[in-house]
Amino acid sequence: MVLLKNFFLNLLLFQYPLRWFCWFNRRREGVGVAGQSRMVWLALCLLMLFLPAAAQALVQGEILGVARVIDGDTIDIQGQRIRLHGIDAPESSQECLSSRRVAWRCGQHASQMLAEHIGTTPIGCRLLDRDRHGRFIAICRKGAEDLSRWMVANGWAVAFRRFSLDYAADEERARSTKKGLWEGSFEMPWDWRAQRRAK
Repeated sequence: MVLLKNFFLNLLLFQYPLRWFCWFNRRREGVGVAGQSRMVWLALCLLMLFLPAAAQALVQGEILGVARVIDGDTIDIQGQRIRLHGIDAPESSQECLSSRRVAWRCGQHASQMLAEHIGTTPIGCRLLDRDRHGRFIAICRKGAEDLSRWMVANGWAVAFRRFSLDYAADEERARSTKKGLWEGSFEMPWDWRAQRRAK
């Protein structure tokens, strides 16, 4: 329903005004518009008219589209950087220790798990705020599934209690069953970042 709503919004807000704009400039051809200028306007109109009406929409606090995973708690949809609400995942270069005390790239692995889980399925993100880096903070869903909850429940991220307790119970269950990161030991991502900044 949301995709359908944004399809029609895109038609009403962009496609029909662009059709009128192109028609208006075509009418101007008879009143002295240079041939080169006409070609530029024609190319612009064709480009805009044939953009898919159901492309990623940023309408009424929602972003829809295919996501590119940046790291375990950050994605990108058509140039819009989005931080997943209420969670913190290991940084891409962060290492953890397995139960056998072997170091492994847990941050990189968390990113891979999120990317594999999302795949090419379009997701919807409800925007909540912006962080100090200018990224959107959002609750993002694959279908009805909350991606933040999935990451925490499977042990690839932790509840970011400083900002939200929404996923604290999911973290406790993942910890008790030794899922993902909890199979071994690791520094909390915020502590790891603080130590790197202090160096």
